Amino acid sequence: MEIAEYVETLRREGELLAKAAEEAGPGAPVPTCPEWRVRDLVRHTGAVHRWATAFVEQGLTTPREPDEAPDLDGAELLEWFTEGHRALTATLAAAGPEVECWHFLRAPSPVAFWARRQAHETAVHRLDAEAARGGEPAEVDVEFAVDGIDELLRGFHGRRSSRVRSPEPRLLRVRATDAVDAADAIWTVRISEEPPVTVRGADGTGDAAADCELAGPAARLYAALWNRAPFPSVHGDARTAALWRDNSGIR
Repeated sequence: MEIAEYVETLRREGELLAKAAEEAGPGAPVPTCPEWRVRDLVRHTGAVHRWATAFVEQGLTTPREPDEAPDLDGAELLEWFTEGHRALTATLAAAGPEVECWHFLRAPSPVAFWARRQAHETAVHRLDAEAARGGEPAEVDVEFAVDGIDELLRGFHGRRSSRVRSPEPRLLRVRATDAVDAADAIWTVRISEEPPVTVRGADGTGDAAADCELAGPAARLYAALWNRAPFPSVHGDARTAALWRDNSGIR
């Protein structure tokens, strides 16, 4: 996906998040994040938006923690969230290829990283807001979901901080069944005592049979791998799926 596509997705997802949060109400529990109420979700996402904006806008080259969200609630909190969301989309849309700033996953450029990361950050938390509201969630585009699965498996869980480990080697396969390029929407994840190693594409499946395969539509897999929904289907050793569920949370 191109930067402009991520920015447009970020715009849409932020608007959907705000709408769902308003409909749910600030005190509604968030089933997918049991320790949070909607106000906590909005404060967190709004603070992350401002955090990301600062890196790109100010060209910050060293990591820093997000600032604390203000002690707002209700309509004032949503207005604060919307202001930060609009500032982030505007900053990313205007940023040129020369921008250099800190980022934490491999990407074609810092701006490409932040556009991708914030689009997925906001999409996942939009799912949280809709879970709090109840009813059917808005759809996640197939191409965007495939991209998000790839970011999670090869990006986040390629780092040493991944807690998906096993003393007994395991092979997990993830397959999006509705992708346009089905051969490219397969991930083979080798789990061991070291950080997971993930290869994308049919060529990476090799001769070894997977201990477990998680398969289904890309949007449902995307939500499930982020622990926002059940796995669409689990084939093989369910313990491997449980290993993912219990240890894959991103901190």
